[in-house]
Amino acid sequence: MPVLEVRTVALDDAGELLEWTSPDAPLAFLRRGDGIVGLGEAVRVPAASWTALADAALVDDSVGMPGSGLVAFGSFPFRRDRPQELVVPAVVVGRRDGRSWVTTVGAAAAERTPLGAAPTAELSPGAVTAAAYRDAVAAATRAIAAGRASKVVLARDLGGSIPPDSDRRATLARLAAAYPDTWAFAVDGMLGASPETLVRVSRGEVTARVLAGTAAPALDDAAPLSSAKNRSEHEFAVRSVLETIAPLAADVSHTDPFILTLPNLRHLATDVRGALAPGRSVLDLVAALHPTAAVGGTPTDAALELIAELEPLDRDRYAGPVGWVDAAGDGEWAIALRCARITPDGAVTAWAGAGIVADSDPDAELAETGLKLRPVIDALS
Repeated sequence: MPVLEVRTVALDDAGELLEWTSPDAPLAFLRRGDGIVGLGEAVRVPAASWTALADAALVDDSVGMPGSGLVAFGSFPFRRDRPQELVVPAVVVGRRDGRSWVTTVGAAAAERTPLGAAPTAELSPGAVTAAAYRDAVAAATRAIAAGRASKVVLARDLGGSIPPDSDRRATLARLAAAYPDTWAFAVDGMLGASPETLVRVSRGEVTARVLAGTAAPALDDAAPLSSAKNRSEHEFAVRSVLETIAPLAADVSHTDPFILTLPNLRHLATDVRGALAPGRSVLDLVAALHPTAAVGGTPTDAALELIAELEPLDRDRYAGPVGWVDAAGDGEWAIALRCARITPDGAVTAWAGAGIVADSDPDAELAETGLKLRPVIDALS
């Protein structure tokens, strides 16, 4: 295990944070312009090795904020049996509560590059066509009626390409501007604007936001979100999170469901809070929570079996955890939604899914995935 020498100092003004990360391989986790970005790669380690790496590091941190000092970014696969890696950037620039800082590992130096033009792409159906998705939803409802699961989340994909030398940061900037109340993220080629916090730990306080139950963005009609289908889907998701957090946190509480309105759709949402148990970190919660019922289904194992049967695509890191962790075990992690993977050669794959329960309608679920694909389609149009 390497011994990293890490130094954090205050910055007068970080300005546009995305200018501090790489055009072709950005690292970022932002909300309303604040957060952290990374440049370069000091080391890459399995997530299970993070505590040992952090304990051995020599850290000089005069800022002392969540996200200062030693920090690693992660974008984990949806499938839990695949490797989970963390990347420690050579440079991290952050801003929170009006304070800015820069962290360097070893002799690394920060560089700032203006954003280029946003690339464009036309996305077309990938492994799952519209007709195939309707068929999969119908098959899922039959499986649920037969008692195999209570809920399963099925996804479909779109594909396209951008020029290899495109500035990926410009695409992320478009997403962040259009959806300011989401987590704008870029890690290892995955970039998006996720509305769903998987879990956040800040100085021992645990918070999470559960989203399940979706409707088009009507101005004044809450009836679609009050349907039995949406209420049932949301209750499954909230119950899953509460039961999973309970062994890892004390004084767990939650709000009543409320409507979260985004530019392209509305969700039923519930906020969860608690106090982190001693000796635990945000990574423990990430490992325990993923996959939530909101992106997998319930019961978890049965839902994952149905996904494997009915979904003829590789989710890769779509609907997996994405975020950051620091040496203190604090961190912010979202679920990789409203996102796309862009490979080094410019190939683009975007995904969207919908929660299927007993009375789901294939046409309605297809339409829901269309709404969820709009952010990426618009950002690349």
